[in-house]
Amino acid sequence: MTRLRACFSYPGRVAISGTDPSSVRVDSWTWAVRLFKTRSAAAAACRSGHVRVNGSTAKPAQPVKAGDEVRIRAAGVERIVEVIRPITKRVGAVVAVECYTDNTPPPPPREVLASIPQRDRGAGRPTKRERREMDRLRGL
Repeated sequence: MTRLRACFSYPGRVAISGTDPSSVRVDSWTWAVRLFKTRSAAAAACRSGHVRVNGSTAKPAQPVKAGDEVRIRAAGVERIVEVIRPITKRVGAVVAVECYTDNTPPPPPREVLASIPQRDRGAGRPTKRERREMDRLRGL
């Protein structure tokens, strides 16, 4: 079992006693590097198909090793990370970022939304046709 302890000679670094595992469960790793808040949330995302390892859908117990690509789809955004060091214990945020490389492309620039036209007071509810036009203007 890997044990992490603070390394006082190098602030911000963690010394690892024992040997690093060559591979760990994908749900455990995504939780340990703080990509999910809880391990059960990580496992649920795996079961529902939101986590992919090297292009294939991952079950919670699928092992990941250094060099694997993990894609996580959450809240409508896909994160692409590459495993640098597999860990099993949850670590601080500073150490967690050293365990993976984030290859997520930057989000596209937000388009300036046209102001939503306001209906005149007393005009009543929009008709089905008017509602479709408003949805089209909003980009829905």
